[in-house]
Amino acid sequence: MNDSKPSHTPPFKTLGTHLKYLREQLKESLDEVSGAVEIDTADLQRIEQGFERPSEDILLLLMQHYNTQDQEAVQLWELAGYDGDSSPHRQKIEETIQHAAGKQQLVMLMALDMRTMYSDGVDININPAGLTLNFTQLAANNQRLSVGRIGMSYEQAQQVLKTLEQALLKSKYMNRPHGLPAPEQPDAE
Repeated sequence: MNDSKPSHTPPFKTLGTHLKYLREQLKESLDEVSGAVEIDTADLQRIEQGFERPSEDILLLLMQHYNTQDQEAVQLWELAGYDGDSSPHRQKIEETIQHAAGKQQLVMLMALDMRTMYSDGVDININPAGLTLNFTQLAANNQRLSVGRIGMSYEQAQQVLKTLEQALLKSKYMNRPHGLPAPEQPDAE
């Protein structure tokens, strides 16, 4: 008869340990990361301890904050259990991808985050297909962190540049008061 208590491993221990490792590699505190992804510090701590699974949106934000590469991001996604066949939309997604593959089209599924991300820098990478804008922000440890990444064709980049120039001109000249200046008052003597 074994008198030792059965150990209860949190259900997402491996995921939590991996996320904690990524945070520690950046030398960031729980408060810094929870502020960056806009969740409570206690929630992030429970996620790192493996007691709580982050929502898909929060996991995506954490992966973006930690600047995880593709393979590592897939591994985190799978550790969270978001790759299983039990997903209600999985069959429809697979059918769409199979249908598109026959027509040589690309189907991409993305989670949209409509929050405004502020940046104090941008790195631009070019390749034959177009360019990628990697918006960055200086972190407390003087490390540049990616806060957003956008890829586009050269034609789209030209249109973005044109639109940006128009917006800047409009901002410069349209914010001035309209109308003629007030007439000068004659000196009352």
